[in-house]
Parts: sequence; structure tokens; C-alpha cells
Amino acid sequence: MPTDKQSLAAPVYQLKVTLKYSQPPIWRRIQVKSDITLAKLHRILQATMGWYDSHLHQFKVRGTYYGVPDPGFGFGPEMKNEKTVKLSQIAPGEKSRFIYEYDFGDSWEHDIMVEKVLPPEEGVRYPICIKGKRACPPEDVGGMWGYVSFLEAIQDPNHPEHEEMLEWMEEDFDPEAFDLDAVNQELERIR
Repeated sequence: MPTDKQSLAAPVYQLKVTLKYSQPPIWRRIQVKSDITLAKLHRILQATMGWYDSHLHQFKVRGTYYGVPDPGFGFGPEMKNEKTVKLSQIAPGEKSRFIYEYDFGDSWEHDIMVEKVLPPEEGVRYPICIKGKRACPPEDVGGMWGYVSFLEAIQDPNHPEHEEMLEWMEEDFDPEAFDLDAVNQELERIR
């Protein structure tokens, strides 16, 4: 039986976040409070996927755009302020879907679906990542098509760009790697 405090607490959304066009799929399953703002969800998605928040972003929901409005940006669709909109307002329940786009040049689009609406669990601190598959592509690799070319180059020692791509990375890159503990350590900084 939930306590009074639990019954008043905002529900938890279990979200499936999938990087569109990734084959095999790159995805994360996270749990967040439904009353967070889209600005906070942006920070959570950055940490969960492994991005560095060095590019513009937006949420696309049924023809409406949410992000950081810039009055000097005089073209494109109107941008509603993500700091004033809660997740539950754009995704009212299970099976709700929307797009999160990061880096308009590379156009990393993430399909986000509310899989479940859950009561908050006692002792669990949200947000939390509960599962995921595969590494996030490196920043500035050129979008999904650039990422495919990057993987071909680093995996084939005879590829003409093999050495250049390895040097550009400055560290080993394993496209199959996913470190759940590291993601949750990053999310701890957002709580």
C-alpha cells in the first residue's frame, strides 16, 4: 500500500530511447519522473546516450518544437521554451512518442516512447538507466551515414582512412560497448 507521500509523488515514466536509423539498434531504457521539464530531460538524454551537449537540440512533438528559443534565429518553426514544459504535458501516457534531435548538422534523431507508467519505487533515485545496447557514436562523426563510414574505416586496417580515424578518436572505440554503471554515475550528477 503506498504511503501518502508516494501517492502524491509524480509517476515514473519508463522510456525507450532509440537512435533512429542505427543498425543494429543503439538504444537505452531509462526511468524518469513524469514531472521533469524538457530541459532536464535533455540533460538526462545527453548523459544516457553519451553525448557532450556541444550542439543545438530540439524536441519534436506532433508538429510542435521545444528547445531553447533564440529571438535572433529568424527562420524555421517557432521554438517553445523547454524550461516551461513538463514531460507529462507532451507525453500523457503509455505509448506516447516523440523525437529528440541533437546536433542539427549531424541530425541525431532519437525516437522516444513511453513504455510504462509506474509508481515511484521507494529507495530508487530517478533518473536511472536500467538497460541499453551499444556505444553512442562519437560527436561530429557526420551523422548516421558518417558513423557507418567511420566504423568501416576503424575495423579495416587496409581502409585508406584507417589510421586517420583511429588518430581522430584518440582512444579505442568499441561500437558494441555499453557501460550501465558509467551511465548511472553520469545520471547521479543530474539528480
